[in-house]
Formats: sequence, structure tokens, C-alpha cells
Amino acid sequence: MSNIVKGGEFLIKEIPANEIFSLEELSEEQKMLRDSAKEFIDREVVPKHDRFEKKDYALTEETMRKLGEMGLLGITVPEEYGGLGMGFVSTMLACDYVSGGNGSLATAYGAHTGIGTLPTLLYGSEELKKKYLPDLATGTKFGAYCLTEPDAGSDANSGKTRAKLSEDGKHYIINGQKMWISNAGFADTFTLFAKIDDDKNITGFVINRSELEDPNSLSFGEEEHKLGIRSSSTRQVFFNDMKIPVENMLGERNNGFKIALNALNVGRIKLAAANLDGQRRILNHSIQYSNERKQFGVSISTFGAIRKKIAEMSTGVFVSEAGSYRLAKNVEDKIEELVAGGMNHQQAELKGVEEYAVEASILKVFVSDLTQVTADEGIQIYGGMGFSEDTPMESAWRDARIGRIYEGTNEINRLLAVGMLIKKAMKGELDLLSPAMAISKELMGIPSFEVPDYSAFMSEEKAIIANLKKVFLMVSGAALQKYMMDIEKQQHLLLNASEILNQIYMAESAILRAEKHFSADSVEAAMAQLNLYKAIDKIISAAKEGIVSFAEGDEQRMMLSGLRRFTKYTNSPNVVALTEKVAAHYIEKGHY
Repeated sequence: MSNIVKGGEFLIKEIPANEIFSLEELSEEQKMLRDSAKEFIDREVVPKHDRFEKKDYALTEETMRKLGEMGLLGITVPEEYGGLGMGFVSTMLACDYVSGGNGSLATAYGAHTGIGTLPTLLYGSEELKKKYLPDLATGTKFGAYCLTEPDAGSDANSGKTRAKLSEDGKHYIINGQKMWISNAGFADTFTLFAKIDDDKNITGFVINRSELEDPNSLSFGEEEHKLGIRSSSTRQVFFNDMKIPVENMLGERNNGFKIALNALNVGRIKLAAANLDGQRRILNHSIQYSNERKQFGVSISTFGAIRKKIAEMSTGVFVSEAGSYRLAKNVEDKIEELVAGGMNHQQAELKGVEEYAVEASILKVFVSDLTQVTADEGIQIYGGMGFSEDTPMESAWRDARIGRIYEGTNEINRLLAVGMLIKKAMKGELDLLSPAMAISKELMGIPSFEVPDYSAFMSEEKAIIANLKKVFLMVSGAALQKYMMDIEKQQHLLLNASEILNQIYMAESAILRAEKHFSADSVEAAMAQLNLYKAIDKIISAAKEGIVSFAEGDEQRMMLSGLRRFTKYTNSPNVVALTEKVAAHYIEKGHY
């Protein structure tokens, strides 16, 4: 297992197709898990769409109980604590297929199985794990995670909630308020963060509402009325001299910020998964509607403008799946490697997820952005009907919007991904400097005019990916040289760098998936090629904006020349033919 790629290493290493994992490789057990989750959602959730839209919080709670009975709330929880103890890929798979039918349920499920359970699983003492995890894994009790405050969102350490040790030294007494707390209305197990006395950092705690000495010491605001996810319970939570036993501290004092960050890292990967089946369902509705809707005597699916949309939506799903499951397996392999090396599972899971924090942020941004676009195009295909509450598109569009805010806004995640890469390089964990210097040398040299042999399947696409990695290293290396430690203040440039980074990772994932599992004339190859073509355009735009903004004179001219060199095809694809191939396939098939 020592050939496991390190977090961020994809930028400086050629990744062979046989080293990535995708949905085509699910085990029989995983296929059964997927099918049972999908069957449950089709039977229990999709037909109740109207009830979910009418703020039926009781329905969300009832559906969550049923998921608990099926074992779908405890996929990641080890068997000794009442869960199924399955690997990270299975965790992603459950999240993917449970989350597609309804945004409100997806939110309740994600909040419970992720941030509502993981802090105890990863940081709880043995006693806390034995006490709280079995109920969370089976849905006997539901979890909520209390971090955000009116004045402390992304800057979680600035929270005003305070914890003070009681005179007898047995309890911490908590005072303060939290807001936007998912599942607050029906949760019993609360993970919360507070500063003890005048500590610099927050500390994590866990408590059951039902075990409080004074039930009134924990109170709630009214349900929030939201743009989407209308049946997900979201309330303010107030602590008024609430007593928590000292042994209910998670991890160590002052360590709450790290707990929050690591829980969010897992949350980011799972948020990408939680958007996948939503994308598939929006696409399937769009294909079916376009086949049934007649205008000028023919189905609108015969019109080129509609076919282009369906091809692009299908491509988006393929690419989103490719990146999500590639990363899921990387995390799973890393966890297994650490466990095999003698680390306990709790630590291994923490380190495994932490290793790929850069990729987690890339996925979260790319897939949630794309889901919004997919929902928007779904409305467009439905036309006026798409704007009506009578069709599923209107609520899908509203529900999709929260994905770009959850688990750190997409802007913060873009900045984080590049910032974490730079930190890895500074710490010597990732050598970005040598390849960046080699590119500078390459730009000074005379380019080769030999025409490469691209007869092998995906060989030109992979050569282009290698060149796109050079674009990232060229632009970010030069920006880093100019601004040094002040680079963090250059958010505009970091956002440009992040766009390049995101497009590279996702385009490479799709190309390697197509190469590993499909043939040169397959529709999957067409989608990977189509996505790469669009990704190059986005990379050129972001890189050019950065170069002209921080470089001048000869340096600017040389970098713009490098950008042209690193983004050109030897054999440009026929984009219209690829688009038509993808559209024809799925329109005829009737679904993705």
C-alpha cells in the first residue's frame, strides 16, 4: 500500500489509471447497500415530496428513524458501538444514495451521520463512545452540532459561548447561544463548542438533552424559515447555566477548533457525495420531460439547444462521480495503511481524512457549484413548468443552493485548498518548488516542434493534464515568489489559482475513470474529453486573469506564452460531435 498518493501530490505526479477507484468497481456488498438505499428513497421519500415541502418536520424525523432501523445511520460507526463498521467508500455510497431524493432529508442525514456523530467517534473517550454512539448509530437518538454563533461563522474561534468549572469541579457550566443548528428540533445528542474561562481556543463537549439536571437550561428558538430544505429542522440553541459533566469533554481542552475542522473535512467529502444522486435525479427528470414534451410536432429532446444541455448535465454527473469516488478510496486506503502500521482506527480515520483536506475542499466546491447549475438547467428544460411548484425542479433548485454555503462557503473552501497546499509545501510535505523551478527553466528554453504519437487511448488528454499542472505551478509559483507570506491577503489571486486546481483534479479524475473502464468510442470517453475541453477554457481564463494582474513586462509575456503552450491541443476535439454523442446516448436510453 506504500504507493498511496499523498494529499495534494496529484499536482506533481502522473497518476496511472489503475491507481484510481470509481463506481464501476463496487463490491457486491456495496451494490446491495446502494440498491437498498435507492429503493428506500424511491419508496419512502420521493412520493412524499409535497409533505417535505410543507415543513413537515415530523416526517423528516420519522424517515430518519426508518434509516436507523436499516442500519444506514451507522455505516461508519464500528460494530462494537452498534454500527456496521464499513469502509469510507461505503460511507460515501450511503450518503450519495440516501441524499438524492430530498434536500431536507439529505441535510438531516448529513448533519446526523457527519458532524453529529463524528466528533464523539473520533475524539470521545472510550466511555463517551460506549455511551453515545450506539444510540446515534441506530437512530434511537439523533445528533446536532452546535458551532456557529451570531458573530462566529467561519471564524469559529471567536465564539462567545463560555464554559466555567463548577465549584465542586464536577461540571462545566455553559452559557451562550448557537444558530443555524440542523436537527435541533428533534435531536437529543448535542455536540457543542465553548471557550473555558478566557482560553484562546474553543473546547468540544457532548451531552444528551435527556440527561440534563435542569431541562430548561437548554432551550430553542423557533424553526427558521428557509429558501430551501424546508423540512429540515434549523433552530437557534440557547445554553443557560447548562451543566455538562467534566468527563464529557471531547479531546483536550483548547482543542475544539481542530475537532471542528476535522469534522468539517469529512463533511466536505460527504457533501460532494450528497449532491451526486440529486444531480442524477434532476438529469433523469430533464431527459424524461424533454422526451415527452412536444413542440412544433416533435419532442423537444430533438432540438440541438436542449441536447447540448443534456450532454453537459450528463458530463457533469460523470465527472462529479469520478472525483468523489476517487477521493473516497484514497481516504479508505490511507486509513487501512495507518491501521496496518499499528495506529488505532480512531486516529487512523482522523489522519486519513486530514491527509486529503485539499481534495476534500476541491470536491465540495466543484460538485456543489455544479449541482446548482444542473438544477438551473433542469428548470430551463422544463421552461415555464420548471418555475412551478407542481414540478420537482423548483424545489431542487432551492435545495441545491445551500450546498455552496454548508461546511464552509465555497469561497472559503477555494482559499483553503490553495492555502493548505502552500502550507504542505512550506512544511516540506510536498515538493512544489522543484517542479515550479523546472517549469521556469522550460519556459526559457526552445519548445519542441516534434509531433508526439497520440495513438494510444487518452494519451493526448493525459499529456494535456500534465501541462495543465504546469500552468498551476507556473502561476502560483510566480505569485508566491512575488508576495511571499503576504499571499494569503491576495484572495483574488488565490481564487484564480483554486479554479485551476479544481478543474485539473476533476478533469484528471474523469479521464482516468474513462481510460480504466471504457473504450475509445464509448460515451464515457466522450464525456471525459468534453469536460477537459471546457476545463481548459476555464483554466485559461483564471490563469490569464492572475498573470496580467501580478506580472509585468517580460515576465508577463513569458508566462502568457507559457499559458498558450501548455493549453494547446495537437488534435482539437470535435466538440459538437462529442456533445451530440453524449446527448443521443442518454436521450435514447431515457435516463443517466
